[in-house]
Amino acid sequence: MLEKLKDFESKYQDIENALADPGQIANHQRLQQLSKAHAELAPIVSTYKEYQITERDIQNTLSLIEQETEEEFIEFAKSELDSLNSQKERLEAQLRILMLPKDPNDEKNVIMEIRAGTGGEEACLFAAELFRMYARYAENQGCKIDLLSSHNTGLKGFKEVIFTAQGRGAYSKLKFEGGIHRVQRIPATEASGRIHTSAVTVAVLPEAEDVDLSINSEDLQIDVYRSSGPGGQSVNTTDSAVRITHLPSGLVVTCQDEKSQHKNKAKAMKILRSRLLEKMQSEQEAERAQTRKSMVGSGDRSEKIRTYNYSQNRVTDHRIGLSVYQLDSVLDGELNPFIDALIAADQSERLKHL
Repeated sequence: MLEKLKDFESKYQDIENALADPGQIANHQRLQQLSKAHAELAPIVSTYKEYQITERDIQNTLSLIEQETEEEFIEFAKSELDSLNSQKERLEAQLRILMLPKDPNDEKNVIMEIRAGTGGEEACLFAAELFRMYARYAENQGCKIDLLSSHNTGLKGFKEVIFTAQGRGAYSKLKFEGGIHRVQRIPATEASGRIHTSAVTVAVLPEAEDVDLSINSEDLQIDVYRSSGPGGQSVNTTDSAVRITHLPSGLVVTCQDEKSQHKNKAKAMKILRSRLLEKMQSEQEAERAQTRKSMVGSGDRSEKIRTYNYSQNRVTDHRIGLSVYQLDSVLDGELNPFIDALIAADQSERLKHL
């Protein structure tokens, strides 16, 4: 590990020298690449420097203990040595985590798809609550929310809602949210007061960029039709809704939220690109038959990951066994206890397999 850290330190210095070169300013693409590499290496190098200082302090303290004869000073130095050794262990653990292979999608924007599952209208209502929860969380993290597509119901629920969270590291924070979210509560329409269990499916996709994959226009079938909905300007009056079918894969995306056919087509293409990227990456993972499965789950949409129990004011993540008894706060976007614990669990699992 130390040899690799020395290489990182040398590379970091080379990048700093290159960034200081006035000749790099004209080459915007090269400058962007250097800045990104600099930002990625900075926390590793700064932690490594702190580690080196701690290591030197340990050696100096050991020398003092060997040379000193006064018992009181020796005891003080040994206490200081214990503290330095603890700090060294902490920095070593931190460096191991910083040096874990990065998920290439972590810095990307994220597309989230929320769909009502079992439970009828109650599931649709909970899908709307999850959308609000993720929108609040993303906005608190400095992300911009953009609604791509929705299919709402008469009771302010969603059969389906698709949106993007745009901001640095959005995917790294939300990538473990994919799966089945279960709610246990008494529905507003339940006269007998019985607790019902409903389910909502969440899919989390990294937003695909042009460089990730190319789509041949000949592989697309694009249909336009009139929007359907509760009413309003341009609904049922113009062919603004768009359906795009990717013929080789059979994937179909529809979008009708915008009044403009052009805007609906652009949003539908954004969703299609991300679904194709997810499909491609899933197929690549399937080929690696012996690759381990992360303890925090694969993001499989069939996997039950979390339960929201209203009567107990409890939210439980089943993958890591974490329960939080602040359901209102969680639904208001306070997801950090789960996000942080899931990231830590994933890091711990990957460290075991280094």
